[in-house]
Amino acid sequence: MNALRLIYHYLRIGVMNELQYQINFWLQLLQSSVALAVGLVGLSLVFQHTSDLAGWSRAELLAVMGVHILIGGVVAALIQPNMLRLMEDVKDGTLDFALLKPVEAQLLVSVREIRLWRLVDLVIGVVLLVVALLQLGGRLSPQALLIFGVALLCGVIMIYSFWLMLTCVAFWIVRVDEILNLFEGLYAAGRWPVGIYPGWLRAILTFLVPVAFAITVPAEALTGRLEVTTLALALALAGGLFTLARIVWRIGLRHYAGASA
Repeated sequence: MNALRLIYHYLRIGVMNELQYQINFWLQLLQSSVALAVGLVGLSLVFQHTSDLAGWSRAELLAVMGVHILIGGVVAALIQPNMLRLMEDVKDGTLDFALLKPVEAQLLVSVREIRLWRLVDLVIGVVLLVVALLQLGGRLSPQALLIFGVALLCGVIMIYSFWLMLTCVAFWIVRVDEILNLFEGLYAAGRWPVGIYPGWLRAILTFLVPVAFAITVPAEALTGRLEVTTLALALALAGGLFTLARIVWRIGLRHYAGASA
């Protein structure tokens, strides 16, 4: 309960701060709309020359795009701002303020910041998923909806864990901006099913940067393509990455020399 109360209070404060700058909502809406239009144009151009892409129909690829935008909104609103602040705290030696508080430090550094208006992408992603489902002519049963939710949660956990591990590099290397930019570039590849890429890139997006499991697997759950073994592997990978991120975080703290050092 203490953890939930902590999350609630920080999110409430973050939302109140964001609501002071409502112009950011319109700017974000414009930016998200342009990005959506570019994605839809790209999808339309692809299907002017083929009826499917690596076995994926237009509606199924729309579902992939929806998951990609949805998770991207969660990352931009909740994960990325906290990781960037953590990186700055490590560099400036101000992480002490978080470490000295009587709460779990990893939880605290993961919920201190929120970019409320970036959740526009989450709404757009949900709309795309609904449209894709309607185009597929199917309805999600409670069981299918649960599987989709589990796969989506696994995807968010994987992305969070990977971001945390990348950010923890700051405990050893001051400048890690380029590494984070590399991750963002690889994440952009997730707007397409991982199966369309060559084997070497597919391996990177599956096991090194878990974009395949984070995005393609939830889309497979929504479109009825997901196999039980794939879901089990996604669950195992999410748990493994979270555990590994936890270990890297603890090791990083041992190398931290803050303002009080």
